[in-house]
Amino acid sequence: MNLLPHSPAKALSKAYLRQSLRRDQIDLFKSGLANMFERIRTDESEEHLKNIVADFLKDTWYKQTNEINTKDRKDLVIHNVKFSTDTVAVIIEAKKPSNKTEMISAERPNAKAFHELILYYLGETVDSGNHGIKNLIVTNIHEWFVFDGVWFEKNIFRNSKLIKEYQAWKVSGHDTRHFYERIAQRCLDGLEDDIPCTYFDSRDVEKIIRRPERADDRKLIEL
Repeated sequence: MNLLPHSPAKALSKAYLRQSLRRDQIDLFKSGLANMFERIRTDESEEHLKNIVADFLKDTWYKQTNEINTKDRKDLVIHNVKFSTDTVAVIIEAKKPSNKTEMISAERPNAKAFHELILYYLGETVDSGNHGIKNLIVTNIHEWFVFDGVWFEKNIFRNSKLIKEYQAWKVSGHDTRHFYERIAQRCLDGLEDDIPCTYFDSRDVEKIIRRPERADDRKLIEL
């Protein structure tokens, strides 16, 4: 298996790119990212960094419309509306920037972070009957890998062998490491097609975010 990363501009529907952005929306995005950069402490725990990501998402977009919180073992989820009782739309797996062993990369996609996404996705779909997952994300607060829920539906939920192994694992008494290494890893190894995703590194726009002038703000639009 290989990742097939696309830039936000290439991944976005052209309908979104045709929409206009207000000045206050751009300013809010800039201030939200700037605040996130200021709060990052790479020596802190993943819990610490996860909270920074959650605050950034809430303050920039979702505070008035969607609940963002943990759910079960999932690092973060975005619910469809403001209440945690509503269904999950987005699953986020967060890693420390220094945790290169578990973080995925274009060169090493079959890593623990991806295995965790698979486990959490199966918990939502198989166990909870939630088939409305729109996106699944892995981030180390700098790098963001955004996967389409449709890919997971076709390649994970419709993988009958994987579903049987998952259901057998649930009653086996084995720990999550067994699932990651014996089930999820082997499943991904068996995939022949590339896995498309949207990829960006927030550090690429850090200089733009920190400058008070607006000349380069147009470079932020696709992000």
